[in-house]
Amino acid sequence: MILTRALLLSLLLAAPVQAEKLANKLFGAMAEPSSQDSMPIGSYARGCAAGLVELPETGPTWQAMRLSRNRNFGQPQMVQFLMDLSATARDIGFGRGLYIGDISQPRGGPMTSGHASHQIGLDADIWMLPPRRLDLSAAEREEISSIPVRSADQRSVTENWTRTHRELLKQAASDPRVDRIFVAAAVKIEMCKTAKRADKKWLQKIRPVAGHDTHFHVRLKCPKGARLCETQTPTVDDLSKGGDGCDETLMWWVTDFLDPPKSDGKKPREDDAPRKKGPREFTMADLPRQCKGVLASD
Repeated sequence: MILTRALLLSLLLAAPVQAEKLANKLFGAMAEPSSQDSMPIGSYARGCAAGLVELPETGPTWQAMRLSRNRNFGQPQMVQFLMDLSATARDIGFGRGLYIGDISQPRGGPMTSGHASHQIGLDADIWMLPPRRLDLSAAEREEISSIPVRSADQRSVTENWTRTHRELLKQAASDPRVDRIFVAAAVKIEMCKTAKRADKKWLQKIRPVAGHDTHFHVRLKCPKGARLCETQTPTVDDLSKGGDGCDETLMWWVTDFLDPPKSDGKKPREDDAPRKKGPREFTMADLPRQCKGVLASD
């Protein structure tokens, strides 16, 4: 369902009980970005996005996947980052570039399926499958799947994991625009094992999260001057404390996380990390007040 501006305004002005329950559906129904200056509004998992731009469906070193979802929109900084990283991927031998999954909806906001975050145009999923072709049709992009680099028991990487995957993640994490990158715990463990002792600071940005066996999730920092963007909460292994995330707490993900002991109330947690359970129901009242303006904009 694509909403006309008149219908949208009538919904926003409807009785509060009716309108306030429509946030996921309202944002999911928008077909085009707002005609506003670019601005991430709110947090990665509770917000919306003004003035997003579309990642072209196909470029010299990338293809956007699952086009039917209409989620290849991001802040200008994110779209440029993906173009840059895809060129790097080609140069290091990661196939012909990148297959890029979901970024954000045209106006960001909460989704009806798939993600708890990706709401402000600064998150993107990148497939672990090195592209052999960059001329896939729209139909082929719906059918093709990525590859798992984490074993079924979640404790180790598979034969699909290569040095080129590691180098791609290192290049992404070393980019100053990047805040953090979410991967399967087995991937982080493997990267910690193989990293050179004097070259591990970039690993701090690589964070273990369940459900990331076929892709990695890049999250950019709030752009300079983005006054409505809420920055990511620092964690205990922040770089200012010299951490790289390769300490004993990393093993929690392949021990207690998989075989939970009786709870003592303590476990590692990543603020605003993508949740395996997917999106929650949002009302417009849950989101920053500027999000109504994003929806109502031409």
